Amino acid sequence: YQILNGKYSLPGLPAIYATEDTKADTLIITLEDTRHCFYVHIYYGVLENLDIITRAVCIENHCSDDLYFENIQSTCVDYLHGNFNFHTFYGRHVKERTHQKSPLQHGIQSIGSTRGTSSHQYNPFFILSEQDTTEDTGNCYGFSLLYSGDFSGLAEYDQYDQTRILLGIHPDNFYYCIKPGEKFYAPETAMAFSDCGLGNLSHIYHKAYRNNLCRGKYKTARRPILLNSWEGVYFDFDGDKLVQMAKDASELGVELFVMDDGWFGKRDLDVSGLGDWLVNEEKLGCTLGELSERIYKLGLKFGIWFEPECVNEDSNLYRAHPDWALQVPGKAPCRSRYQLVLDFSREDVRDYIFTHICQVLDSAKIEYLKWDFNRSISDIYSAKLPAKRQGEVAHRYILGLYDMLEKLIQRYPDILIEGCSGGGGRFDAGMLYYTPQIWCSDDTDAIERLSIQYGTSFGYPVSTMGSHVSKCPNEQTGRMTPLNTRATVAMSGTFGYELDVNQMSDEEKALVKAQIKEFKSYDSLIQNGNYYRLTDPSEAQSYHSWEFVAEDKSEALLCIVSLQIHPNGPGNYIKLKGLDPHSAYLIDGKKYPGDVLMNGGLLLPFAKAEYESFRIHITRC
Repeated sequence: YQILNGKYSLPGLPAIYATEDTKADTLIITLEDTRHCFYVHIYYGVLENLDIITRAVCIENHCSDDLYFENIQSTCVDYLHGNFNFHTFYGRHVKERTHQKSPLQHGIQSIGSTRGTSSHQYNPFFILSEQDTTEDTGNCYGFSLLYSGDFSGLAEYDQYDQTRILLGIHPDNFYYCIKPGEKFYAPETAMAFSDCGLGNLSHIYHKAYRNNLCRGKYKTARRPILLNSWEGVYFDFDGDKLVQMAKDASELGVELFVMDDGWFGKRDLDVSGLGDWLVNEEKLGCTLGELSERIYKLGLKFGIWFEPECVNEDSNLYRAHPDWALQVPGKAPCRSRYQLVLDFSREDVRDYIFTHICQVLDSAKIEYLKWDFNRSISDIYSAKLPAKRQGEVAHRYILGLYDMLEKLIQRYPDILIEGCSGGGGRFDAGMLYYTPQIWCSDDTDAIERLSIQYGTSFGYPVSTMGSHVSKCPNEQTGRMTPLNTRATVAMSGTFGYELDVNQMSDEEKALVKAQIKEFKSYDSLIQNGNYYRLTDPSEAQSYHSWEFVAEDKSEALLCIVSLQIHPNGPGNYIKLKGLDPHSAYLIDGKKYPGDVLMNGGLLLPFAKAEYESFRIHITRC
């Protein structure tokens, strides 16, 4: 074994890093297989200030022959008992990361993905808690895999009532060759423990990921408030229409205008053009540089949408290089959204796409990039590898994705990259190393977002959750919700708008202007404060509530959304959290002792209609 000062890093893979004020040590335990002559190095990173321990694995081949292996788990932890609850986060497209708790049963309970991404269906983060654990009390253990591809997580409760936890790359699409003298690194797991309940466990992950996983200019800075064109106009736009949207948005206080899908190639629907990253100047009526300049003259930054990993068969790229797409020779490919997946395990494919992305980014003033990926990966076969090594493709694909993102970050350090995969299909700690915010879900309905953002908050900070105010009736559900409520929910994220401002009334525009001003005043509190889950939206009947509290307890923001209205109903009291029990706090001109607000509770305002919301600012006297 070796004990080293500082935190290890992993070549080509994301990892938590130590800063100057982070006390960190590395333990490396080396195991030798004397029969086959290879080493397994187990890395532990101990970050005392963060209350985080990380674990990763490296296999080193000292044989004279190739070494093939089919299963490698980044983490293996044993407990002497099994009286645990298993907290997982399941879902589907437009309904990601629903919190689920179940007691461990004898046998194996598992989650995972073989979709080529961490997936909408399960998240590579789970919690083991003792039976009596609540938000505020009890012992719980968190396991978060810093990886964006196929993964497997399981808990085995054995015949002796002991529990084993495993977390790592899913073995189903995995069969890897390590040549003599080579090393293979498995992804990192971030592990945390709380003896003060689930809320404190979340705070540990939130602080670590904000400060020691996210990188770059925007990791802790206020993100620009944006307007995205997608749900406002979809593919139906030209340059003049976009500029008019941006003009109206700038008058309301929006700071960044994002042009979504439809600006390139032959792309008026999603059936063609993907992969042809050439600006459609005929559609825009100008060059991209001219469009960005018109946006900047309005006082706005300019952003753009890409989906670099996929290709339409109706595209010049596919016609020239059909072998660049993942597909099994001699078999019809599995299509999704009329597109195939490019083979990002190949350096030549990545180099081509990278060059064309850079040509676009260099042609205009662009300060934001939305990186999307709108399907699962199937037909996992690369034309570049022999048959015996096709089991490497899924993992090499993720390494290629990370390589591409790292090159973009190094070349464009001031561009804010937002990750997206059909919404929240790749919302994981691995992507946060490259993209400090991720589009939380394609479901922009404010009431649906309550449970999505609630579940996401267990393992990921609010500052990473892309969340927008969209139009009503909502595109996904048809639900009507007040504009104020849509803002309350979107403020619990990176905050922005996704609608056609030109279609809004003067009253709605005035409200948006006030919302933006209000959010700017709360931004530091929301993005950097401690986040408290006050209710569970799956159990709440009358309302759902959450709270942000400043680190120094000087202020708080209480958010409430009414879910049901009952005539002549009882008053609802909510017990706040995280305040100083010895201080007094001011709410709407009235003083309340901190211990009374936390132990007695605050009487909530009476909602006049379902889905009404309230934002209550609380300041220490």
